[in-house]
Amino acid sequence: MSDLRTPEVDNLAYALAKIDDPDTVFALLEDMCTIREIKETSQRLDVARLLAGGKSYSVIEQITGASATTIARVSKCLSYGSGGYAAALALLDERDA
Repeated sequence: MSDLRTPEVDNLAYALAKIDDPDTVFALLEDMCTIREIKETSQRLDVARLLAGGKSYSVIEQITGASATTIARVSKCLSYGSGGYAAALALLDERDA
């Protein structure tokens, strides 16, 4: 992943981290990404939430429409990734508390 950490990617991460309004983040995503990219990315976060909640792959497939491959990839990231999903899920838990 070290090849991914470029100044350009750091700029994106910085901008996303500094925007404190969900509508502004949405506007940036809408400008930068295709509808499909936004939907697929948000689906992965939903898959992570369901996996963290103990749901089975088959239930997650039914709820989200995600493929078994996507679910497995998210599961691997939850277990062995950089902690990004865990951080995002913690923020969602804070918001929903």
